Parts: sequence; structure tokens; C-alpha cells
Amino acid sequence: LIIAHCNHSFSRNSIKDTYLKGENAVILIGPEGDFSEEEILAATGRAYCPVHLGPSTLRTETAGIAACHSVYLINQ
Repeated sequence: LIIAHCNHSFSRNSIKDTYLKGENAVILIGPEGDFSEEEILAATGRAYCPVHLGPSTLRTETAGIAACHSVYLINQ
């Protein structure tokens, strides 16, 4: 369980350091403008691990593709 967000007020690890090879992946990608703090807290309270997808802020459409591709590459 992964939540990818851009809020720097919360600690986040890289997706490559969080996702375990071979595991199923459920990835939450936020809307334009990112998740609210309440949404991030709700997700992390339900065992979602907060991650970033790199140093750039991605558009929602691009972030979903980047996250899925990251999981794909880790599983190679």
C-alpha cells in the first residue's frame, strides 16, 4: 500500500526504497494540487506508506504512469 504525494511536511521515502519486489501494489495518486493533509493522514493511518516519485512534481496523469513503471522496473 503506497501513497505518492508532494507534501514536504510529511516524511516520504523513494518508491524504490519502499516497494518490495514481487509484492502486489496498490498506489494512491493524488488529484491536481495533491492530497490534503487530512487525506494523507487518513491513508497513512490505514497502513499506506508515503513515497515520492523523484525530485520533480509530476502531473496526475504522469505520476500514475511513473509509479506503475517504477513497480515494473523493480520487478525486473
